Amino acid sequence: MTVRVLLADDQGLVREGFRHIIDAREDLEVVGEAADGREAIALAEKTRPDVILMDVRMPVLDGIEATRRLIASGHPARIVILTTFDLDEAVFAALRAGASGFMLKDIRAAELVEAIRVVARGEALLAPTVTRRLLDRFADALPGEPPPSLDELTPREVEVLRLVARAMTNAEIAERLVLTEATVKSHVSAILRKLGLRDRVQAVVAAYDAGLVRPHSS
Repeated sequence: MTVRVLLADDQGLVREGFRHIIDAREDLEVVGEAADGREAIALAEKTRPDVILMDVRMPVLDGIEATRRLIASGHPARIVILTTFDLDEAVFAALRAGASGFMLKDIRAAELVEAIRVVARGEALLAPTVTRRLLDRFADALPGEPPPSLDELTPREVEVLRLVARAMTNAEIAERLVLTEATVKSHVSAILRKLGLRDRVQAVVAAYDAGLVRPHSS
């Protein structure tokens, strides 16, 4: 199956470079290019991409608001934020808006291709440790969403969610709780489903919003 990719960046050279890399792969295809957030939304509706590479700062409508509107509309595309700085406040805001991760614009070609494939599979493109650093830096400074209700989660699922938010991988959680990785993966899937979350990144944000973990806690 070919992964359909939409490029949204106000710099033509960035779009051209990414298109050259992506179109050279048999399983990837660029289906559109947008120079601002409003155009990105319109093209996303028209071309129905699987993955959108979204610049965080664009004219007319920035990448954060464009991401928020696409997610709110129920668009199924996975959105990856493009940024120049890895611990940018705007990146944290984009994650809250529903982005599945972020990557630096100077990413190497092989890493770009793999990142697109990872996101297309429904996985979160963000190392847990990077998520933690972002949350630690900005959770106190930015207004959060209303705390999600965890009532539907079982005690075990709450425990797993807390460990996910502490930057632990499935393997590490399995070892800590004396479970199999498959069981942990099943718990994570149940958490995402019950809380209406798109991926692991959103689960981490939700855990912080619900007060399961606090910035700088161990």
